Amino acid sequence: MEQVRTTDNLRLRLPAATAAVSAVVFLLARPHLVDDTFITLSYARNLAFHGHWGLLADATSNSATSPANVLALAALTFVLRDAVVAAGVLYVLCQVAFVLALRRLGTALPRWFPALAFAAVTANPLLLSSIGLEVALGAAVLGWLAVFAVARRPLAFGHAAGVLALVRLDLLIFAFVLGFSVRSGRAVLGAALVALPWFACSWVVLGAALPDTVVIKTLQGAQRAWGDWDFGNGPLFYFRTAPWPTVLSFLPLAALPFAFRLRPFGLLALGAVLYHGGYVLLNVPPYHWYYGPGITVATVCACAWAAAHRVATGFVLAVVAASVVTYAGSSREFAPLTSNYASTAKYAEIGRDLRALAGSRVVGSAGEIGVLAYTCECPIVDVFADRGLLPAAIEARGAGSRWIRAALRVDYAFFDFDVRPRHPDLVLRRLPSPPPDALAHWTLDAPTLGKQELYLVPG
Repeated sequence: MEQVRTTDNLRLRLPAATAAVSAVVFLLARPHLVDDTFITLSYARNLAFHGHWGLLADATSNSATSPANVLALAALTFVLRDAVVAAGVLYVLCQVAFVLALRRLGTALPRWFPALAFAAVTANPLLLSSIGLEVALGAAVLGWLAVFAVARRPLAFGHAAGVLALVRLDLLIFAFVLGFSVRSGRAVLGAALVALPWFACSWVVLGAALPDTVVIKTLQGAQRAWGDWDFGNGPLFYFRTAPWPTVLSFLPLAALPFAFRLRPFGLLALGAVLYHGGYVLLNVPPYHWYYGPGITVATVCACAWAAAHRVATGFVLAVVAASVVTYAGSSREFAPLTSNYASTAKYAEIGRDLRALAGSRVVGSAGEIGVLAYTCECPIVDVFADRGLLPAAIEARGAGSRWIRAALRVDYAFFDFDVRPRHPDLVLRRLPSPPPDALAHWTLDAPTLGKQELYLVPG
């Protein structure tokens, strides 16, 4: 009996330590959660408190890329009454679920493999910069998808694949690769039972089965919204202003070739390669969290290979230590990797000012809306929040390709194309010199874009 109790205590130590470390990490990351995180938090808060699906409290939208992340955050927000606290709790839960999946996957590896992989993933600068988004949730679900694939449990595998589709539809590439080890109609049935109800509801009720971000972000790529920067050369974009965090973030990708003969990590590595290649072909802008799934899988594969061969473990630990030191020596104002125009704290300050200046008047966005909308709780509009602006984006995305046009016609079959854009009473603009009718002014300063002047002017 004493031996059983000791074994149980040992099994509890890893998840307990994971939860404690993850809670501390979230508290450190809280001041610099990136702007897109607050888009998700706004959706979660509106759903929890008003039963409403939208970025703004008074308008329906469908620009939340991860329905599963919004639903989980909304449930926690309903209980905890604070969406940011809910994000912290969800992050801790996802980290624990991820480590437990690693422990199941690594039964043939040394017992310290899950702890090593957890440390390497948690300390990765890019993944630290993605806290609050769906990256941690996707990692947890993907981990258990792999567990069910190894265990040959087709129905459970299908359920996990359905959840994965709701986390991010593009993550299904991993389900397709891992599915070759299951090959059962029950897996397809399980996935359909979980995912199809949401996509059918979204298609009819929200006007599109897929989130509007599919159109918005791919259109940004087609229109070269980031100039010469895209997913393929994106690491160089971040290297210009954050060389060490960038190198430490992307270094695990070099380990993918070593994992192809290591089951089941070889299939995960193949999925990561296909996932990364797909994004290169899509030519989307290099938002840093798009690299998250590939880097997470590559990091786990690197740790598994090091543990299996009992070599390079010291190198992995050195990378983890370097990541911790780099983070400890960096500014707490910004995430290690960021493309935002201003810090979270600065945007929160502007949002509070706008709440007093704008009241209930509609404000046109200057390009980033997350923290402002969350803090101001006033109608700040752009294509992410105002579906009246979406028809023009849909038309532009379908231009030049009849196949894309046909797909968009099906996806938006129930969309109301007669909805009119909201007319902003006030507009936020980044300008080189002050306009004569400026109502307010703020100075923005960020690593990737430098200093810019933001003005509030009449619409």
